[in-house]
Amino acid sequence: MKITLYVIGKTDNTHIDALTKVYMQRLQHYINFNLEVIPDIKNVKNLSESQQKTAEGDTLLKKLQGSDFLCILDEKGKTFTSESFAIFLQKKMNSGLKNLVFVIGGPYGFSDTLYKRANAKISLSSMTFSHQMVRPFFMEQLYRGYTILKNEPYHHK
Repeated sequence: MKITLYVIGKTDNTHIDALTKVYMQRLQHYINFNLEVIPDIKNVKNLSESQQKTAEGDTLLKKLQGSDFLCILDEKGKTFTSESFAIFLQKKMNSGLKNLVFVIGGPYGFSDTLYKRANAKISLSSMTFSHQMVRPFFMEQLYRGYTILKNEPYHHK
């Protein structure tokens, strides 16, 4: 199974970028993982929030294959413990799924079209985090999930 994480826009924070790279390297030991940055929408100052979400959503939808299992990271989504998220990952691997796709939306969230296409909504917390901060948080949970599945000592109960 391949996992792809789509994110909107580059981060301008060197600390977030460095931490993201740490987890990119760690994840490569466990899975075929790809992080793809979707460029920021041009002339965003001339767009409403709704138009911006639609433009980002349209760009993301063009990247998806029909068989991709799409999980959007949304504060109203399903919450997991680290152990139950590991089980979620294992079930997806066992199902024969080829592509598991996660998306971190832009600053205003997701378009209605992307919500409709999503196979699952996952929440990291009921609190709201910046879309840039979510990147290393989520990647760390992916890494933690795989260490749990491998019975490695990273995760403490």
